[in-house]
Amino acid sequence: MKSFEQIAAELQGYDPQALSADAVNSFLAQMVEPVQRTEVLPLFEAFERVLATDVVSPVSVPPHDNSAMDGYVFDGAQLQPDQPLTLQPVGGTAFAGKAWQGEVGKGQCVKIMTGAIMPAGLNTVVPQELVQTTAGGTITIAPGLLALGDNRRFMGEDLMQGHPALRQGQRLTPAALGLVASLGLPTVTVYRRLRVAYFSTGDEILSLGDAPREGAVFDSNRYTVFGLLKRLGCEVLDLGVVGDDPAQLEATFRRAANEADAIITSGGVSVGEADHTKSMMKKLAGDDPASGGGVAFWRIAMRPGRPMAVGRIPKTGPTASLSEQVSYQNELKTAVLFGLPGNPVAVMVTFLAFVRPALQRMMGCNAPPPVLLKARSTQTLRKKPGRTEYQRGSVTTRPDGSLWVDVAGNQGSGVLRSMVEANGLIVLHHHQNSVAEGDEVDVMVFDGVV
Repeated sequence: MKSFEQIAAELQGYDPQALSADAVNSFLAQMVEPVQRTEVLPLFEAFERVLATDVVSPVSVPPHDNSAMDGYVFDGAQLQPDQPLTLQPVGGTAFAGKAWQGEVGKGQCVKIMTGAIMPAGLNTVVPQELVQTTAGGTITIAPGLLALGDNRRFMGEDLMQGHPALRQGQRLTPAALGLVASLGLPTVTVYRRLRVAYFSTGDEILSLGDAPREGAVFDSNRYTVFGLLKRLGCEVLDLGVVGDDPAQLEATFRRAANEADAIITSGGVSVGEADHTKSMMKKLAGDDPASGGGVAFWRIAMRPGRPMAVGRIPKTGPTASLSEQVSYQNELKTAVLFGLPGNPVAVMVTFLAFVRPALQRMMGCNAPPPVLLKARSTQTLRKKPGRTEYQRGSVTTRPDGSLWVDVAGNQGSGVLRSMVEANGLIVLHHHQNSVAEGDEVDVMVFDGVV
């Protein structure tokens, strides 16, 4: 495990007081480690989990050459480019699920259903809607409609026996579950769920059910982060709201470090805020390279979400709050810390931009970077090079099929409503200048994430 100093030394131009968004992700990719423990689950329990091994196909899919259409199957070598072909159907029909028994000679064909095994010696299927039938029962295929081998699905065309169907690190999406089931496999080996502890900090934060008081606000961050973590497939340990009290902060941090793989906090990392949270992070992370601990406080060249803390807090063993001591089987020696800003939108943006990719790596997931959609801006967006900006936006499709994006509502970092109204984040990159109306911009879409 690399120390923070080693990681920083390998990043060109590393400056914790002016860190680019790309440098943040590069740092975090080296800071976190994936879990190792695995479990075998039935398919219905494995949805959205991450594969710990390749899924190797025990069969070929499809297992036989078969018809891709309802129609008539025949030897395609009889087709002539400039002449119609007339064929006489023989008795019976080839149905899916069993081989057709019989022989077909020259000038003959067999009626066949989709998925049925191709009879021996026959290689081409004409869809039934493309043939002309006569009173005598023959069918005629017009010239130029078909070529030899049309509408034939080959054995192993989808998957060949012994080849990987899914790779280690892939997430089990609905399509992936169906693929595994199509191979006749009732179980899969997956990584254990990542456990993430979360709490908000600050005397001004109210929990739901608390009486309102002057200068205080209800905590929304725990609920947005809870939803983001659940969407990611994490097990969430909610530790509530922790006031600016050193003893309470230390107890909560220690519990979080011992019971979880990662810790997310909001508030207490900005310049000028009460120093209790940052001091406790420093104290518990320590600076002993042998322990794997460490902490860094960053000012990121971005908007919103400039302040952020990251660290590794060494584990000291299970705490009494665990319901079953035997459940303490965490193979990681440290808990990864993500100290996020306090403003609600800044929390969500920093989570999407930095925390989510890092947690995916910890889950063992080989997730690619988020796909950025190209859309034209409906207005001028002012920006200077030197920082990455994330603006809430709403993408719509115009009648001509083009994609356009509007800025969604008030862009203040405390205005959560605009995150609800938006369907993506307009990403204005580090070196990018202002955007004119009609210019293309990148949009990180929310679907399935927020």
